[in-house]
Amino acid sequence: ASKPPGGPGCSENKKSERGMSHMWQPDGAGNTARIGVLTPHLDPVPESEFYTMAPRGVSVHAARVPLGMIGPDGQIVPHVGADVARAFSQPPGVDDAAALLAPLAPKAIVYAFTSSSYILGPEADAQLRARLQNRTGGIPIVIQTPSLVSALHALESERIALIHPPWYSTELDALGAGYFQKEGFEVVHHGAAQLRSDYGDIEPEQVFQWANSEVPDNADAIVIGGGGFRAIGAIEALERSLGRPVLSANQASFWSALHIAGVNDEIGGYGRLFGLRPTLPE
Repeated sequence: ASKPPGGPGCSENKKSERGMSHMWQPDGAGNTARIGVLTPHLDPVPESEFYTMAPRGVSVHAARVPLGMIGPDGQIVPHVGADVARAFSQPPGVDDAAALLAPLAPKAIVYAFTSSSYILGPEADAQLRARLQNRTGGIPIVIQTPSLVSALHALESERIALIHPPWYSTELDALGAGYFQKEGFEVVHHGAAQLRSDYGDIEPEQVFQWANSEVPDNADAIVIGGGGFRAIGAIEALERSLGRPVLSANQASFWSALHIAGVNDEIGGYGRLFGLRPTLPE
């Protein structure tokens, strides 16, 4: 018996399917904006947190920069010292990595490393931004620590509790507090979160418990410093628990990058900061 017309192999059905509109699944294309990120070679956190917070149509692209945290035995040194952090910001490593991102035409590139800012200060941050922008042909560069300062101004915060990763040395933690003090903020608490003894991932529950136990009542904002400190998963819960805004280095710098890129989509679940607009550097 012959097949009835209109069966699965019918050419008319195929023509009809070709003419139909489909509901395509997300494919990761940065149709709205591409955001670049410069991250230490051993740090998976900034790019993964950016990707998690990104609205549809925004893609994230990382270039890795050598970070001298490998000891003579090949093991990762457990604490980031000032000399290691300073070296990360110097040419040619970070400059070459930025140049590799430029052909992707990102709307902004985030320098996802707060430590060098603590050591070198705001003027050096401005010089670093200008140097990297020159190397990329003018693509806007976002430095994490100035982004945190911009976020604190947007939130009208004056007194901060500063929480650093477990692998920050005492010296680096103190330099971080000094950075924010020089920017006009009162640092009512600062210290490295003693959540592990080495470099690596932190669970949201650990961040939540530490901040709830350590943040004093007179802080009007909580700042979680360090691009490698995985913390965005705890931000919303902490804001509910503490009744105050919570910032992280990756959250604040991604917030700045999105606004530079002209992306104003509503982003929920990662802090009240995303409802505000930054004052962007010229």
